[in-house]
Amino acid sequence: MATRNERFQSVWHHYESARGHQPIGAREAVEWAVAEGLLQLPDIDPIDILASQMADALREEVRTDSKGRRYRVNHAVRVTKGGVQYTFWGVMGFAPHEHMEKAFGQRRDQIIEDCVRLRTDVDVYNDMVSGEYSAVQLVLDFTDDVAERFLMAK
Repeated sequence: MATRNERFQSVWHHYESARGHQPIGAREAVEWAVAEGLLQLPDIDPIDILASQMADALREEVRTDSKGRRYRVNHAVRVTKGGVQYTFWGVMGFAPHEHMEKAFGQRRDQIIEDCVRLRTDVDVYNDMVSGEYSAVQLVLDFTDDVAERFLMAK
């Protein structure tokens, strides 16, 4: 039996293929799939919806410190207990040091994983179009970029 993600992927590929492989939004694909009976609208738990919206708001909250630096206020740590993933939010300056260390480490791990996936995607794409287009160049050393952004933020 296909997982939920595999069903979504199958529907997506059917939809985008039928439209000539042109980029399109996921919302349009879902609307089509619901109309075609390929997907059903989920039963919605209003508490889950509000909790998701709150998490989005927490993720976006920024403040400016006394030195003029804008920083993210709320930091999440994901923990899995008994096969269920929980997210615990802490406020910088109030959350325990261990929470902040774990939150920063998890965010760093996400960035590394994104870079690994991006490197793989670029390499595969370059192999696909080899001889037809010049290779897409990808620099994963962000040292200069980070320094430049720090200067621009001041």
